[in-house]
Amino acid sequence: MEINWIAILLAAFSSLIIGFIWYHPKVFGNAWMKEIGFTNEDTKDFSMIKTLGISFIYAVFISITLQFLVIHQWGVFSSQAAIKEVDPSIYQNFMDAFGHTYRTFKHGALHGFLTGLFFAIPLVGTSALYEKRSFKYVLISGGYWVACFIVMGGIICMME
Repeated sequence: MEINWIAILLAAFSSLIIGFIWYHPKVFGNAWMKEIGFTNEDTKDFSMIKTLGISFIYAVFISITLQFLVIHQWGVFSSQAAIKEVDPSIYQNFMDAFGHTYRTFKHGALHGFLTGLFFAIPLVGTSALYEKRSFKYVLISGGYWVACFIVMGGIICMME
């Protein structure tokens, strides 16, 4: 299997679009700023280009990792690659028969949702505990990552 870089980059870019919507003042932006103690004055010394650029790079890393969670065929590929004595035709026969199975947006979105729910929210929640942030903060920030993982997983899984 090969990494589909167009899908990875598109999925990474989708997280920026979701962020623009999610953290818009009319959606969760004002509530999020209140939860972290930010004011509009705090945003004046803020380099949006730098922040978006680094955010995109992080999102690429996330997308690369997410592909292994939303595309079942990567598991078969990695298990075959780990054992040198396996006949390569076994993998090829599997891919010929099942290579396109479960490769839909809906299936990727499901795995993205599960990853967000059972990975991203606990991660954000644990950090929030030590940073003494509210549960509302966990819901806003964790919810953002769940939404991102749903869309990112869907994009990655459907694009071959």
